[in-house]
Amino acid sequence: MPANTSAISARQPDEVDLDAIDRVLISALQEDGRLSYADLAKLVALTPGGVRKRVMRLEEQDVVQVVGVTDPLRMGYRSMAMLGVSVRGDAEVVADALSALDCVIYVVFTAGQFNLMVEVIAEDQDDLFAVINRDVSGISGVIRVESFPYFSIHTHRFGWGTR
Repeated sequence: MPANTSAISARQPDEVDLDAIDRVLISALQEDGRLSYADLAKLVALTPGGVRKRVMRLEEQDVVQVVGVTDPLRMGYRSMAMLGVSVRGDAEVVADALSALDCVIYVVFTAGQFNLMVEVIAEDQDDLFAVINRDVSGISGVIRVESFPYFSIHTHRFGWGTR
């Protein structure tokens, strides 16, 4: 898997059994990923060591990733877009090639008009044009790219909860 990519697979992963404590920890981390193990322990009546083990298990099972989330627009990337990508051949090979591009922040397999939806960031409109026409369209197997440039981001949720 290319560097800086999520462990979330294109295939449906095995569901992980989560108990009530796991769900409280996940919800708390979705709200504030910087909470200490001691603070989390107070929420679930465990020791900080017990919480650490649970969080590590959740990370190892790819249930959670605790990372710093940045706002690309505030980081100097003035253009973002979702790209619909149609593929001839193995879509997973194309997805791997797309995932290796630094400008790509999200790749999903879809059904319908496009095989893949790809979220990209770029420094400006000229850079976005190059990303689409050189980087993405230049990948072997890509037969069509339709771009959906973002004007602004209205909602970006991380605390969508647990069931």
